[in-house]
Amino acid sequence: MSNLVIGIEGLVGAGKTSICRELIKQIPNTILVNGGNLYRAIVATLIGTGINFNDLKKNANELDIKEIMDSLNIEIKIEDNETVIYVDGKKIDEDYIQSTEISMAVSILGGKTKEEKLFEFARDIINTLKKDYNVILSARGIMTIFPECDYHLFITADLDIRVKRKHNQYINETEEKIKENIIIRDELQKNAGYYDLNEKTKVIDVTECKSIKESTEKVLEFINIAVEV
Repeated sequence: MSNLVIGIEGLVGAGKTSICRELIKQIPNTILVNGGNLYRAIVATLIGTGINFNDLKKNANELDIKEIMDSLNIEIKIEDNETVIYVDGKKIDEDYIQSTEISMAVSILGGKTKEEKLFEFARDIINTLKKDYNVILSARGIMTIFPECDYHLFITADLDIRVKRKHNQYINETEEKIKENIIIRDELQKNAGYYDLNEKTKVIDVTECKSIKESTEKVLEFINIAVEV
């Protein structure tokens, strides 16, 4: 059997990244390509240069994300079966790129920048890895990036559950503020087309799941017809 590419997207706070990391533990010979972290790292590094974010928004449609990635010396490496991001030879702080500030910036810019070259770059990585591994692809717009994926899963959960899960991540923020941010980001993601479903898409609701392991088991119920776990 040839190796699989499993694309996983989801609503803000539904737990898709945690599910992906659990999947690479349970599915043998699997690599996680975290495309979302790459985009976050590019945006975070660009903001870190001191550029005015309002200028970024105003000129978003002129920004070629792959060219920016190259100019900022951002590269991808594989560590512990997962892609990690380095900037000028230093591994980027994932807590920072997952922060509310960067998450909101990415939601605002997503879908507006020039991403064709970045998608080509991502496709090359996926096709190379697929020769030797199963690939879990976590990103936005997966059916545009890699329409040949074997599975396209969209993780969803009720808003209040997503707020509680995010609050566990951002313990210094109130649930009210987190809920407000999720609603804003949901609207931005929807308007960017990232919540559009494809005929290949399987929607998996993890609202009732009590843990990431339970959520992952629900995902595996759909894909285990083709994967031995």
